[in-house]
Amino acid sequence: MSQEVQQGQHMGRASIRLEKPVYIISSASIVGTKEGEGPLGLLFDMIGSDDMFGCNTWEEAESSLQKDAVYLALEKAGVDKNQVSYIFAGDLLGQSIATSFGISTYEIPLLGVYGACSTCGESLTLGAMSIAGGFAEKVVCVTSSHFASAEKEFRFPLEYGNQRPLSATWTVTGSGAFVLSSERDGIAEGCPASGNGAYGRARARIMGMTVGKIVDFGLKDSMNMGACMAPAAADTLVQHFMDWGSQPSDYDKIVTGDLGTVGQRVLLDLLKEKGYDVSDRHMDCGIEIFDADTQDTHAGGSGCGCSAVTLSAYILKQVEEGNWKRVLFMPTGALLSKTSFNEGQSVPGIAHAVVIEHIA
Repeated sequence: MSQEVQQGQHMGRASIRLEKPVYIISSASIVGTKEGEGPLGLLFDMIGSDDMFGCNTWEEAESSLQKDAVYLALEKAGVDKNQVSYIFAGDLLGQSIATSFGISTYEIPLLGVYGACSTCGESLTLGAMSIAGGFAEKVVCVTSSHFASAEKEFRFPLEYGNQRPLSATWTVTGSGAFVLSSERDGIAEGCPASGNGAYGRARARIMGMTVGKIVDFGLKDSMNMGACMAPAAADTLVQHFMDWGSQPSDYDKIVTGDLGTVGQRVLLDLLKEKGYDVSDRHMDCGIEIFDADTQDTHAGGSGCGCSAVTLSAYILKQVEEGNWKRVLFMPTGALLSKTSFNEGQSVPGIAHAVVIEHIA
């Protein structure tokens, strides 16, 4: 990257390069049974013995996911809840009820976020911006999704037994929480040391972000979310390259959230039309989290929890260990509701990119 584009915080049309890094000092991931049986199963912090998580409803179960993920992330960071300035949180349900009922007991000032399946990227972006701007020293970012609650919200209750086309993705049951800090190291007095390294050493650092815009190709198939979101992913990625003066080779991995196999093909084709080839370094969380040969998830995984738990359990592990020095993490979201879909509206997409680097 040229020195010119690295000066200042605001870059180009939609990007920010932080003058000082914001550190991810801990994270936590909790998933359901199906996710625990997948390729990343051994990496998650907790796997539910059943997808109700001891609750009476699917929505309550998703709330418990967020509550427990935040608890684990704070515990591993050695951070007391009173040290957290803000929590940026969201989910897929109407009025973000999984968040409202999940984290209310923490009594941390809340900024609710909705970017559909891109919510993890949006919350990390806003959290990092608040710290970089001097408005907070520590914040928590958390998102969640649940297969059964999402099916009821957007498609059909499980009891209906509807058949899913091969283009459909499987909403991940899971929650990922992240503690961001202006400081790289250190733990709170009287708290246990972090599980992410000696005495709370940060897992990775956030160096910048590119905020996506709404992109709508007029697609209306809610059972093919990957194709609906891929144009937004391509748009944000091209904008990032332009704003940062960078190329695909500047990143060890370029990670999308939940395009699945169908959306991945669309993304790669759209980027090649723009003169970019990322096929040798692109990874999709929705493809990684399930085994296509043994788990009946069709095109892969999706949902707010998909990118969040994969980032916490797998991507940050690779960055922390130095296997990947720089990653562009770019969750994607489909901005539909059951109302807009039933009224015949299209499914717009959005994607937010976050630059995450290894700490030497």
